[in-house]
Amino acid sequence: MGDLRIAARQLRFEQKAFWRNPAGAVFTFAFPLLFLIIFSTLNSGVRIEERGGITFVTFFVPGILAFGLISACYTNLAIRMTISRDFGILKRVRGTPVPTWAYLGGQVGSSVVITFLLLFLTVGLGVVAFGVDFRTGTVLGLLVTLGLGAACFCALGLAVSGLCPNADAAPAIVNFSIFPLLFVSGIFFPLDNAPGWLTDVAKLFPMQRLADGLQYAFDPRTAGLGFNGGDLLGLLAWTAVGSLLALRLFRWDSLKK
Repeated sequence: MGDLRIAARQLRFEQKAFWRNPAGAVFTFAFPLLFLIIFSTLNSGVRIEERGGITFVTFFVPGILAFGLISACYTNLAIRMTISRDFGILKRVRGTPVPTWAYLGGQVGSSVVITFLLLFLTVGLGVVAFGVDFRTGTVLGLLVTLGLGAACFCALGLAVSGLCPNADAAPAIVNFSIFPLLFVSGIFFPLDNAPGWLTDVAKLFPMQRLADGLQYAFDPRTAGLGFNGGDLLGLLAWTAVGSLLALRLFRWDSLKK
């Protein structure tokens, strides 16, 4: 069997394992969608003058999509890989004929599949329940930003899993590394009136680049295919950094003796 077929079968296995854990699957999708419902209902009819008068939900749908992507590709992946390492699964995988890249490809691919399912659910809920205008002309920019964001945060998720000493510490370390930055990255509210130093700091991190790139594709004022060059370059740079860190930090063996 070719390596690509092995990777595809590993992806299928990871998806089956994901859906056979109903509590984890429901939480992965319910959390961002619940945020979307609560914040959009509380801000019903509110318009953001700094963004040309667009409705709050038009700004928030791509923001919550970015949040869902980060949860699936960074938070969940990093914690899952740390648990697998502690249980000895990663060590045993290296003793099988399965190429290590195919195993990791299945893990990453499963996170990407979940991300695109979140895209359909989030956008669908926004359109049906809150009247968001989905722009077909910028779909290509939206998908490219989403795909590059998924690659970026999967790489960073693999890297940070190597910094987690054990499965018990993983949730605290992973969430601490991401949540403070989420609130200064324009995901939950616009930062147009925030202090200049804060927005400058936020632009250094991929969360802001992802959120801004997705919001650009949804913005009614956007012309063309929805590509924001600055955000895409930022995500590309972080993908390269995350990949190098993953190669350096990712561990197959637990530190336990």
